[in-house]
Amino acid sequence: MSARTGIGYDSHRLVEGRPLILGGVRVESELGLAGHSDADALTHAIIDAVLGAASLGDIGLHFPDSDERYRGADSLALLDEVRALVSDQGFAVANVDSTVVCDAPRLGPYRDRIRETLAAPLGIDAARVGVKFTTNEGMGWIGRGEGIAAMAVATLERP
Repeated sequence: MSARTGIGYDSHRLVEGRPLILGGVRVESELGLAGHSDADALTHAIIDAVLGAASLGDIGLHFPDSDERYRGADSLALLDEVRALVSDQGFAVANVDSTVVCDAPRLGPYRDRIRETLAAPLGIDAARVGVKFTTNEGMGWIGRGEGIAAMAVATLERP
């Protein structure tokens, strides 16, 4: 068996008038993330990690924000397309681990739902999806509540 690992990162600005979606789950918040698609920073970081592990570029290469087909796109559908791409290369997602960085809102109550929601398009059990949350302790643009960032690591296996 051959294993490969990739990393991903994404961040989006918090704005009024948009829903806050993380890991495919709508989070109760007065502010949401700005972006061309649904701006799901967590799912975007995971997409980049999976693509990176397969050496297939990044989210912008496959789903450019200059393409109107992806305006308002559901990031879980994009993640499912990415899983199919890596599957075509002979890989299967073995594990994903991620961290969301934001000072508000509190995300802990959403953890299990996010793990379950992400597991389906990845084609793995939720037990193989790690989702962690941390704050920036009030420092910088995240600490001031201007945006949210997410990081992810994905491991692919080629049986």
